[in-house]
Amino acid sequence: MAKRTEITTPEVLPRESRADASLRPGRLSDFVGQGKVKAGLRISIEAAIARKEPLDHVLFHGPPGLGKTTLAMLLAREMGVSITTTSGPVLEKPADLVGALTNLRAGDILFIDEIHRLRPVIEEFLYPAMEDFRVEVRLSEGPKAQTMTMAVEPFTLVGATTRFGLLTAPMRARFGITDRLDFYPPADLARIITRSAGILEVKTTAGGAYELAKRARGTPRVANRLLRRVRDYAQVRADGVLEVAVVQDALELLDVDEYGLDGMDARILMTIIDNFEGGPVGLNSLAVALGEDAGTIEEVYEPFLIQKGFMMRGPRGRVATAKAYTRFGRPAPDETGGAPGLPPTGNQPNLFN
Repeated sequence: MAKRTEITTPEVLPRESRADASLRPGRLSDFVGQGKVKAGLRISIEAAIARKEPLDHVLFHGPPGLGKTTLAMLLAREMGVSITTTSGPVLEKPADLVGALTNLRAGDILFIDEIHRLRPVIEEFLYPAMEDFRVEVRLSEGPKAQTMTMAVEPFTLVGATTRFGLLTAPMRARFGITDRLDFYPPADLARIITRSAGILEVKTTAGGAYELAKRARGTPRVANRLLRRVRDYAQVRADGVLEVAVVQDALELLDVDEYGLDGMDARILMTIIDNFEGGPVGLNSLAVALGEDAGTIEEVYEPFLIQKGFMMRGPRGRVATAKAYTRFGRPAPDETGGAPGLPPTGNQPNLFN
């Protein structure tokens, strides 16, 4: 498989600005964090290059902002191939994919973001392309419709999803490499912030970078976004250096607390506590009370709140934990040993009577 240079354009990053793109690492070795994922990918890349074969199909899943798109682009760069990007909601009919698939050269990568949102007809169209490297194109409509089989070059499909459970079993089974990306510890985020600060020509201290990392929700995208806002504050209100005190003052102005909770996080927790007596409350009811999309709450805010122990999610709905009550200076309703939103331990009914 011949090596060639990857060419990317602004269209590759439809949801980000060029400033965001400039902060992306250029090589897999520069990618900070996700050590086990990187190690596994490195082995797969070296094996595929040695065999002169395309990389196996790859699926990245996990909360948004952790680097799934970045890893897809780095895979193309490490393999020396080109990458074509699209997303699940954009693909409405098989014809939308035909051009992309037939224009791929041997070993190229097709990246589909939000792959869990593919329509069933698109999934069925992808199956033979992924397994046998062929597509079936319908030449007409109706009961006597004719189809034409077209061969495509062996390629690698890289999918990214924040909703792994919504992928169908046949689709999941067709990925040879499946990796979950987890939230980053503050130490890794501090390294990312230090690197990004260097690119943005922002002076920062080690303490300032770590203070910002602690409040970045374990997410590089959030860390880089906050870095730019804190940079603005330091330029206007301080001497331009991101010291600990400057970072604290800037994030206080941005309504980001020491746990990384922002205004929307606080609204979610306070709504559960005040409007629903700590829960449990269903997702749709919570979304209506907040005036926010249910999918946004579930995909963007909940994972961090649950990981940090501010919220629990059970079959009956969402429940604010004792930690959430403490954070907002409220007395927890579980003083006798029960969990918030549930009867006290001593008064729970005997389910076996």
